[in-house]
Amino acid sequence: MNSKTRLTIMISQRFIFSLMSLFLLVTQAADVPDTTTVKQSSSETMDKLEQKLELYRHERFLARIEKKDAAMSDFTTDGCSGGLSFAWEKIAAEFPEFAARHGKQPPWYECCVAHDKHYHVGSAGTMSASESFKRRKNADLNLKICVAETSVGRSKVLEDVYGLSESQVNGLYLTISELMYRAVRIGGIPCTNQSWRWGYGWPLCDSDAISH
Repeated sequence: MNSKTRLTIMISQRFIFSLMSLFLLVTQAADVPDTTTVKQSSSETMDKLEQKLELYRHERFLARIEKKDAAMSDFTTDGCSGGLSFAWEKIAAEFPEFAARHGKQPPWYECCVAHDKHYHVGSAGTMSASESFKRRKNADLNLKICVAETSVGRSKVLEDVYGLSESQVNGLYLTISELMYRAVRIGGIPCTNQSWRWGYGWPLCDSDAISH
């Protein structure tokens, strides 16, 4: 077994394990009490904490793109970041039945591309770090909504193949959308050397370019 095959199997196992975990979360969530008020309060607290930790990065980013040598590159996308599109493509190529049922790309692939378009531009044209923060937050919320809405076109397939009810399918996609939202909130902050950072179409922030 060569290294490429081992890598494909490892990615497939992790990906399938992640999906199984999501299914378990959904099927066990039916009796969870309503916590809307608690969630709203928690969301407000998290928003304040994010701003406190993140605003200085937006200030650095805005200062960088205002420099004379700053130019935005042509748009590129890796689809769904964090290896999701890569893993999906590998599994689809290895298992034709999976590709036939679920496609060669994640069902929410277009959501990721739309999200990347916002991240590529980042804060171009904004006047403050606070506005930049809000733009990124809105882009991430739109991704979350878009992913959740893909359940509409997937209910029939998942009901037939896995025996899930429509409410379970909706719950599954809500769980996926929440996990993806949390991932981009943490991993997409500006002024890192990550290829999926906020404003990745612009040059690295000064200290990141030096460390890179």
